[in-house]
Amino acid sequence: QVELVESGGGLVQAGDSLRLSCVFSGRTFSLYVMGWFRQAPGKERELVAQITSGSSTYEADSVKGRFTLSRDHAKNTVYLQMNSLKPEDTAIYYCAAKDIRTSTYDYWGQGTQVTVSS
Repeated sequence: QVELVESGGGLVQAGDSLRLSCVFSGRTFSLYVMGWFRQAPGKERELVAQITSGSSTYEADSVKGRFTLSRDHAKNTVYLQMNSLKPEDTAIYYCAAKDIRTSTYDYWGQGTQVTVSS
């Protein structure tokens, strides 16, 4: 069973940076695509960024140029570096994993709150 543990959220001011971390355990890390999703109050959960085993990345248009996703296979960890944060980035951020053979994210972390004040 895959377990994901996030950390790094917090309260920051607009323009600040945060780095979220997600530690993966329970299966072979390299066999999973990793993603970060977020859900703001009253809104649907949305994909922010994802990274393949080979470190190819996708970022949503709303964060492109500000957020960077990376993964460290030695540490079984994926990082979301968030720069130039905006109040609209305020949300609960969830780490997720999907087997490279499937199309859906099947494993989720507990979420970490990011709050950006103006």
